[in-house]
Amino acid sequence: MTRSSFGDIRVFVEVARRGGFRAAAEHLQQAPASVSEAIQRFEDRLGVRLFERSSRSVVLTRAGEQLYDKSLPAIVDLEGALDDIHAQKDEVAGTLRLSAPYIAGPFFLDDLVARFATAFPTVDVEVIYDDKKVDLLTSGIDAAIRSNTMLGPDTHAVAVGPELEMTIVGSAEYLAGKGTPAHPRDILKHDAICYAFGSGAHLAPWGFDGPEGMYTMQPKPRMVANDMRSLLTYAQQGLGLAYLYREIALPHLEKGGLTEVLSGHVGQLPRYSLNYRSKRNMRRRLRAFVDMAKA
Repeated sequence: MTRSSFGDIRVFVEVARRGGFRAAAEHLQQAPASVSEAIQRFEDRLGVRLFERSSRSVVLTRAGEQLYDKSLPAIVDLEGALDDIHAQKDEVAGTLRLSAPYIAGPFFLDDLVARFATAFPTVDVEVIYDDKKVDLLTSGIDAAIRSNTMLGPDTHAVAVGPELEMTIVGSAEYLAGKGTPAHPRDILKHDAICYAFGSGAHLAPWGFDGPEGMYTMQPKPRMVANDMRSLLTYAQQGLGLAYLYREIALPHLEKGGLTEVLSGHVGQLPRYSLNYRSKRNMRRRLRAFVDMAKA
């Protein structure tokens, strides 16, 4: 069935349901002449008359009655489905699917998701923790939380979560044996415990503040993991220097289990980004989450 044929059937049903061309035209928001032409075109295509017309009335023929009886239920079902879709646009409901790196959960995302789920009980939430890049077009994921180095092309992004204050730490045992670095270039002589985005092939560079702004260095890794809690453990065990969020290391720094080095040189990283594909026709559940994350 062509698109024009389907349109003609809908016009036919409205004329029959409302008993005339003018009433059908008013409902369809078309000119009466357009409705009359559509019926004429439809009859010519079928090769039968669907209505008997007079100056006072429009009456279905036998063929018209048969077509109307078959067409009306389908049109009613379609109208109901379209009404449901329009209603869903105004309701914050359905399943919100998010992708995020492992560390974002305990750092800030778990609290944000819990607050969102409490505020919108009609929304189910799925959080998939994975550090790899996500194709938002094919993965079924509504939004991905990533660092700036992992932003996908053709995505919109808003900053979420706290500022990412970084630190470099080592155990007293390690520093006693290897020495304490006095300058960022000294880390190239140390055993490095590095964070990996999904695999060891993509390591997070170590960022430092310099006279001309922030710059990065990539020490040769001895230990690699994609969970900062593991980096913390390796550093406590004296396996090298670890570059990680200061908030994660802070309890161990306060207790004396780890020592902070190069504190005047380590730079602050940008906040995480919440990435999604389009602002146009955005699902209301995603819009609600974006608004809460921005707030």
